[in-house]
Amino acid sequence: MSQLSRRARDLGIVVGSLPTGPHNAITDVAGILVGHTTIDDGADLHTGVTAVVPSQLGPGRWTLPAAVYVGNGHGKLVGSTQVDELGVLESPIVLTGTLSVFRAADALLGYLMDQRPDGLSFNPLVGETNDGHLSDIRRRPVGAEHVLAAITAASAGPPAEGCVGAGTGTTALGFKAGIGTSSRTVRVDGRPATVGALVQANFGGVLTVLGVPLPVEELVEDPDRTEPPGNSCMIVVATDVPLDARQLGRVARRAVFAMGRVGASYSNGSGDYAIAFSTARREQPPIPDGEINPVFAAVLESVEEALLNSLLTAVTTIGVGGRTSHAVPHQAVIGRLSAAGRLAPPA
Repeated sequence: MSQLSRRARDLGIVVGSLPTGPHNAITDVAGILVGHTTIDDGADLHTGVTAVVPSQLGPGRWTLPAAVYVGNGHGKLVGSTQVDELGVLESPIVLTGTLSVFRAADALLGYLMDQRPDGLSFNPLVGETNDGHLSDIRRRPVGAEHVLAAITAASAGPPAEGCVGAGTGTTALGFKAGIGTSSRTVRVDGRPATVGALVQANFGGVLTVLGVPLPVEELVEDPDRTEPPGNSCMIVVATDVPLDARQLGRVARRAVFAMGRVGASYSNGSGDYAIAFSTARREQPPIPDGEINPVFAAVLESVEEALLNSLLTAVTTIGVGGRTSHAVPHQAVIGRLSAAGRLAPPA
């Protein structure tokens, strides 16, 4: 039986104690836009593109402070070494399937060249996870038109989640997963601030919700259930807190740490990456390190909830070769969390 796509909070699953932004999404950070292009033929192709577009990048400001953290480097994050070296983001962040990452990078390069006709060097940042379990990855269906559509259609509203864009064909913790997002609002150095996260979930381990293990073999009895080996996770963190590249590296590490809260195995074949950047105005000095703890707390909570949303909003998908990735069964999760006393009381 099919089930409706629902976010964690719709099911009474509340991660942490910090308040969320109005959309509970990365787009709660002012100026952050998200767009998707989905390629799904209902049979062998389940893939796409997701773009995180900071509107702060443009004439007069072509860089934002940024950092990348590599939890396990079995992946292709095009442009990451220059972010490490210079500590800045120069482009929208594009996510897609593994074998489409290079075409996506070329398309993003073309977009950047159009934005800056006088430019002679560009650093497109493109990440991926391997959706080859459900999608015919060798066909490399992503073209420049899909990347440009995701960027140009990006909006500040609540982003679509689950089986959409770069999450169309991904699987995590034994279940169908996809794109997820969440946000937190805090006070940092005496000022209100927002931290938002977006994830492309495609990694192994045992699903754990609010500390309760929910193994796929116990929740899904289908003998035809299939599961790929541990793959990868891409995490994007945006904040309006003024942070420099060194501090953002610390933030990015916490984002990868948050994967452990939902049961990640961090396997040999997993490419676990976090990209963190700040949209604060250039004239704002970085906050003192002693004031950064609320940011760390916000990152841990928002990434954990984004990962849960990536699973709970996904739907069962039959892919290439008839392989099936099952959605997380909501009622089974509610039953186990209720028995453990972990669900929030009705509002």
